[in-house]
Amino acid sequence: MGDNDGSSDAARGAQPENDISTDPDPSRSGGFFSRVFDALSPAETPEQPQAGPLPDLHSPTHGMINLRRMRVEDVSVPKADITALSQSATLEEAVAVFKESGLTRLPVYEGTLDTPVGLLHLKDIALHHGFNGGGADFDMQAMLRPLLFVPPSMSIGVLLTKMQAERRHMALVIDEYGGVDGLVTIEDLIEQVIGEIEDEHDVDEGLYWTQEKPGCYLALSKTPLQDFEAEIGRSLTDHEEVDEEEIDTLGGLVFMLSGRVPARGEVVIHPDGPEFEVLDADPRRIKRLRVRIGAPVS
Repeated sequence: MGDNDGSSDAARGAQPENDISTDPDPSRSGGFFSRVFDALSPAETPEQPQAGPLPDLHSPTHGMINLRRMRVEDVSVPKADITALSQSATLEEAVAVFKESGLTRLPVYEGTLDTPVGLLHLKDIALHHGFNGGGADFDMQAMLRPLLFVPPSMSIGVLLTKMQAERRHMALVIDEYGGVDGLVTIEDLIEQVIGEIEDEHDVDEGLYWTQEKPGCYLALSKTPLQDFEAEIGRSLTDHEEVDEEEIDTLGGLVFMLSGRVPARGEVVIHPDGPEFEVLDADPRRIKRLRVRIGAPVS
């Protein structure tokens, strides 16, 4: 799940995480990050300009070159789609937001999102209060972790390096006036190099969809439309608002129905009744959907 289907040093008593290397020389880290630092090394011979058109930043191509050519603004979640908590939220309200969003880290703000005060981690709530909400009195302020702030023009390679060095998994994108412009996670950055990362909340590997209950499906946006129509026993393209020749996938169908890339949590309704709930998406593409099949319109 984001995965928004998507860290920081412990603050005020929270325990530090151990999922990112703390080696003082990050370039010595093995595996993926060592290749990242090799790719970003200033000692490398500059690339020679090549003839031909410039690459499209919004293409689905992945690779190490994206670390240099892509900017934070190319991959960040826009402000309107950020799930966050007010610092005045109760324990029950915080748990409800974590449960509904499926996220494990949430930015916390005072008054409005343009005044962020820290990061709340679901693990800290579980450690302090258990999974049933018991334990000590809820003190959100004591559990807040520091936030990382970055400009939209920063390259994703530089941000990835900064996130590893400071052991952060999330950053807020700040505009020229100091307001919050978006949010980016370390998973968003790595996906630009190795492709989409699916987690335990995603559809099982090798499957395009799973049936949650009768008439309700969890599906990848890349699900072939004809295969899904065969599964549900009805056509989703027999309507004047849908151009069958231009659609190959469920994601393409939802994009055509809405006329744009819908935001995470948005519900797009088909003229014949089915509902498509966007479970995971970024500013450029839809990733996962929940499809509720309604009765055909007679």
